[in-house]
Amino acid sequence: MTLAEQAATLLERMGARMGHGDLACVSPIDGSTLGCVAQASTAQVKEAAAAAHCAFLAWRSVPAPRRGELVRLLGEELRAHKDDLGQLVSLEVGKVLSEGLGEVQEMIDICDFAVGLSRQLHGLTISSERPEHRMMEQWHPLGVVGIVTAFNFPVAVWAWNAALALVCGNALVWKPSEKAPLCALAVQALFERAVARFGGAPDGLSKLVIGAREGGEALVDNPGVALVSATGSVAMGRAVGPRVAARFGRSVLELGGNNAAIVAPSADLDLALRGVAFAAMGTAGQRCTTLRRLFVHDGVYDPFAARLKAAYASVTIGDPLEPGTLVGPLIDEGAFAAMQRALSDARDLGGIVHGGERVARAGVYVRPALVEMSEQVGPVLDETFAPILYVMRYTDLDSAVALNNTVAQGLSSAIFTTDLREAELFVAAGGSDCGIANVNIGTSGAEIGGAFGGEKETGGGRESGSDSWRAYMRRATNTINYGRTLPLAQGVSFEL
Repeated sequence: MTLAEQAATLLERMGARMGHGDLACVSPIDGSTLGCVAQASTAQVKEAAAAAHCAFLAWRSVPAPRRGELVRLLGEELRAHKDDLGQLVSLEVGKVLSEGLGEVQEMIDICDFAVGLSRQLHGLTISSERPEHRMMEQWHPLGVVGIVTAFNFPVAVWAWNAALALVCGNALVWKPSEKAPLCALAVQALFERAVARFGGAPDGLSKLVIGAREGGEALVDNPGVALVSATGSVAMGRAVGPRVAARFGRSVLELGGNNAAIVAPSADLDLALRGVAFAAMGTAGQRCTTLRRLFVHDGVYDPFAARLKAAYASVTIGDPLEPGTLVGPLIDEGAFAAMQRALSDARDLGGIVHGGERVARAGVYVRPALVEMSEQVGPVLDETFAPILYVMRYTDLDSAVALNNTVAQGLSSAIFTTDLREAELFVAAGGSDCGIANVNIGTSGAEIGGAFGGEKETGGGRESGSDSWRAYMRRATNTINYGRTLPLAQGVSFEL
């Protein structure tokens, strides 16, 4: 069975079809075309937003626990089709199968989280200085939430946003990456199955608009879209943020991450090796949380670097659907070209490159590159969305933390140490300036229970767990006078 036939079969089992159109869906596994889909026009994006707004007007009045029931049913559909959707993720974006399945598990997990959240959306009761008055804070549904997702997590990031937005009383318009429209079609079909089982959900509660940049721009500029949650590059965020702000909309931006880890002299080197290897090579270096910079203490640099080089030289690269494969393909030729430019720049600055060569087979496969650098300069300061790990020595923790914080992004970071003081310093206010700071695990593979996001050029937004739900609601402060007098705050007198 060809990859195209496999994709069509998987879509059919999930209740979706490709249809016909001019957007080719290309599998990075071998460069073959899986099919073609239609793209939404600017007018169709506008219509989708209008339909979602009408749905919102009804959905906001549905009790939150009842809204949670729809998300529970979505979780059931995802559980029933985990294998199919996970395999489709691997087919369309090249993730190894365990990672494709893991991405669907993230969707299931956030549905579970959101169902519980639907009974816990809470405000505050606030003491009033005025007698016989009560102050309180409420959170109300916000409106239409526009979700713009990237190819590297084609379904999970939608779920992070959608599950929370739905229980918070909002409607959705989803613009997926043009590199992963089939995954979006499948998820939309599963959502519609959940809606059918739910009964009574308003039409247009979740709309899907497939297309390129123009579709995203139409969503970003639409004044009827209250919140735009966009995942992508820093350049994308620089374009999206000001445009949404210009119309006084809200945005949640999840952008780049030039993530670093520190291997301290007390580190468990066996644990550190596994943590670094997965964080740097998993998903072929195409996660926003991929480890890209590594600072190794001078006292353990030589033995650890030798083990890391051996791991890089022996890691299994190939078809992501085959058991035992750890590194699949890059998404396309553009990613390979960017990787080679970065490696060339590193060599020009004296970097010693291990790996990075192309693997001879259909598709864009490369051996992950480990680059020994004497200092943090040139391409080390930039995020290259490919499996490149720059390795540098350090002698004292303060300098290593400073190097961690020097880059423009602030998404994820980690330290490997068994020294309690070093661990606590790294996660303290004077330590890592990232939104995620880990101890004795790598920079990637976040759980849904915590808020996900970062600082500086990473965008400052938060998705998924903790109190990220507040971004999808509007706050109202209420003061209620249950007495017969009208005392004014701050002792103001206004007697008629």
